[in-house]
Amino acid sequence: MSDKMRWRYGDTNPVVASVDAETVIEIGDLIYQDVDDAKPAALLPDQGSEAANQELFAFDFLGVAMQRSRAGVADSIRVATTGVFEFDCPSGTFELGDLAGVDENTAGSGLLSQQVAKVDAARYAVGRVARRVPAPATAVLVDVRSTVMTGGVQSNSTSGQC
Repeated sequence: MSDKMRWRYGDTNPVVASVDAETVIEIGDLIYQDVDDAKPAALLPDQGSEAANQELFAFDFLGVAMQRSRAGVADSIRVATTGVFEFDCPSGTFELGDLAGVDENTAGSGLLSQQVAKVDAARYAVGRVARRVPAPATAVLVDVRSTVMTGGVQSNSTSGQC
């Protein structure tokens, strides 16, 4: 995938993340933190299932790349940890607040760096849908929440609350 500025609105609360020289990151990539380096979703080692891939990614979700990193360059990049971004998605409808996680590739062997899909639990999510999509569409606005920097997407559970 090539660079695509996906940010649409909202505070991005950026951080500066280290990138290894051999890692290629494009603008718009969903980024996870691997120990002390930023990496795009597609580089997450396959966990054997879509749910396991999504859960591990969401656990280490850093944000959305706002700068690119070329092969052979070890410069740090700016990563948005919050904000509303427009992502490609499988054709579908979405309601406000639906959970969105990183989508898996068609081979079922890993994640896509710039595509999301509807998920059914907060542990798989990187954000929530920020604009209703009543007719099938292949793009959706997602309000992202970095797990590393903000604690991630919270469940709608109200158990234990008054």
